[in-house]
Amino acid sequence: MAVRIRLKRIGKVKRPFYRIVVADSRTKRDGKVIEQVGKYHPVQNPSFIEIDSPRAQYWLSVGAKPTQQALALLKLTGDWARFCGEENPVSRVEQPVSIEAGKSAPKSRRRSAPVAAGEATPTVSDRSDLPSVSDTPQDVPEDVRGQA
Repeated sequence: MAVRIRLKRIGKVKRPFYRIVVADSRTKRDGKVIEQVGKYHPVQNPSFIEIDSPRAQYWLSVGAKPTQQALALLKLTGDWARFCGEENPVSRVEQPVSIEAGKSAPKSRRRSAPVAAGEATPTVSDRSDLPSVSDTPQDVPEDVRGQA
């Protein structure tokens, strides 16, 4: 049985996400897999790449051949260099940034301004700059004024 390390596509149309999987070479692209060894999200900026190094090394050691796309990702993470015997393989993938640190307050909290304890919220009756309902403009014809 020929085993390949390849990408399994998931996600929406024009919003792909991939799982890096180990599968028989005769199965469909999104078919049954032997094991999932990583994730790849190309839509994010920067792209998210996560590979379980020990499992990828195991499958490479027992003869699994990576596809071109999987090989490119293995080279980026340094797993291919480690498999080829380099002493100090370097990963060119940035460490993920915590999403929680970049989150701001929910929209509902941002819209409402905080009110001080002694300060009252202005109402329509407090606003003297607004015209009252009894004020009628002088340029409105008599027949229209009477209908209202």
